[in-house]
Amino acid sequence: MTTASVTTEISSLTVTKIGGRIGAEIGGVRLGGDLSKETVAEIRAALLAHKVVFFRGQDHLDEAAHEAFAQLLGAPVAHPTVPSADGRYALGIDSHHGARANQWHTDVTFVPAYPAFSILRAVTIPPYGGNTLWANTATAYAGLPEPLRALADSLRALHSNEYDYAALKPDALPEALAQYREVFTSTSFLTEHPVVRVHPETGERTLLLGNFVQRIAGLTGRDSRALLDLFQAHIESPENTVRWQWRAGDVAIWDNRATQHYGVDDSDEHERTLRRVTVDGDVPVGPDGTPSRLISPETVPAPAFGIASGASTAV
Repeated sequence: MTTASVTTEISSLTVTKIGGRIGAEIGGVRLGGDLSKETVAEIRAALLAHKVVFFRGQDHLDEAAHEAFAQLLGAPVAHPTVPSADGRYALGIDSHHGARANQWHTDVTFVPAYPAFSILRAVTIPPYGGNTLWANTATAYAGLPEPLRALADSLRALHSNEYDYAALKPDALPEALAQYREVFTSTSFLTEHPVVRVHPETGERTLLLGNFVQRIAGLTGRDSRALLDLFQAHIESPENTVRWQWRAGDVAIWDNRATQHYGVDDSDEHERTLRRVTVDGDVPVGPDGTPSRLISPETVPAPAFGIASGASTAV
């Protein structure tokens, strides 16, 4: 498959680029747990090449079929603290509970082996707004001037699910604040990651940052914030991003090891409901070969259902 062309055909699939550096739409496939190994391999190859891929018209999917498809990409893993919508792996992203993630982030980086892939399915879409943006953290790294790449390669950062939610979202609804305090941070995590991780499948170097970062290890707050803002600005550069306008029945899959994303909160009080299933990831390794490490708690506890994050890839 070549990423230079606009549209490529792989067996019955079509892969159409929608952004110069990130994003493609895949057609000619009905997602579910019954796909052939060949089709899954083609989807995975497109996903690794384009970082996020989109499928229209997948209205037939429910929680069970969504999960069955996820199992073809790896081991599903539930959110470490937030209960699922179906008692298994499907995380509910519901506008009525404050789930409008209008901040750039990579999913669940407050644990060492954060998810490899996220699969998001649109259930109810507002009449306007509610788009999602993704950014390519591999091209963001590659586009840095050489001195900044060398600096990033040498840094590590502390990630946590403890942050000042009220300051970040001063207009948040009371139920959103309650969910954050009582659910999202029911277990407080602190993990040290390399600022640059080496992708385990593509070998690319990607910037590992986002809103779960508390600070750069070994730096003061002011110096840390200056560097975080500098590198994050390169990630958010419009050239590194793609924007998706949702329709009900759409599915987006992204490589969570090479992207950040941002759910735009501009649909007023209209309902926006999605379901997300994540696939277990491995522990990142920096350019110097040093892996990420969990600082607290002593181990990542298992969620209410299924394995703990990283359990399927631990060696």
